[in-house]
Amino acid sequence: MSASNILGDLGAMLASGGIEVVDCTGVLSPDTPILQLPEDFAKNTPKVEIHKISEYDEDGPFFAWNWMVLGEHTGTHFDAPHHWITGRDNPEGYTDTLKVQRLIAPVNVLDFSKESGADSDFLLTIDHVKAWEAEHGEINAGEWVVLRSDWDQYGDDEAKFLNADETGPHTPGPTAEVIQYLIDKGIVGWGSQCIGTDAGMAGGMQPPYPAHNLLHANNRFGLASLANLDQLPAKGAILIVAPLKIQKGTGSPIRALALKPKD
Repeated sequence: MSASNILGDLGAMLASGGIEVVDCTGVLSPDTPILQLPEDFAKNTPKVEIHKISEYDEDGPFFAWNWMVLGEHTGTHFDAPHHWITGRDNPEGYTDTLKVQRLIAPVNVLDFSKESGADSDFLLTIDHVKAWEAEHGEINAGEWVVLRSDWDQYGDDEAKFLNADETGPHTPGPTAEVIQYLIDKGIVGWGSQCIGTDAGMAGGMQPPYPAHNLLHANNRFGLASLANLDQLPAKGAILIVAPLKIQKGTGSPIRALALKPKD
């Protein structure tokens, strides 16, 4: 079958509803949880601000629009390689220089929501991934891999979403061995439903923050604060992520969409 026929069939299936579009994005609002860094580390990203310019009034009688304040890594967002020091020398490492062909790819949804619900410090290990592959099939080069933890259920409560105490944040994520295993397989990138791509306690791993450290050193992408992964199959969906084309952008809020066959 030719590419034109495949695209024609895809268009027809989208138009008829035979392919469902799943929104994997959280709402951007002043209540969107924001990552909190240590006071001696860096300035924190400001809360989202939405300011009205006009809404069919004396400031603009025919139109409504707003201006906003938000960080690159706010809400459901994309991490480009330049976001981390290990990716700083990559000429393709910005949101305006990356290869957009890589942004649309099959997605592997690793469902460890029960484990994450039982243990907020749950770590995905090599054994977990290999057991998942034995059940669902190999993870292939050029694909996305995302961890389903159902952490998006806490998206309206910043304290629960960040889940931090005096010992640090407690959210599920991958081990360094898992990230290296996936990189060796040739994945496009890794995604999480938590505030970042790493586990909450990843600062104490070797290397520290392995998802950031290893992904971006190898020109791979990160996705954070994804939503509605419970609506996707383990395999068989296509994930579409599109960061804003910010000049020398290190990341961007995104509208993450997945295509899946209608149930």
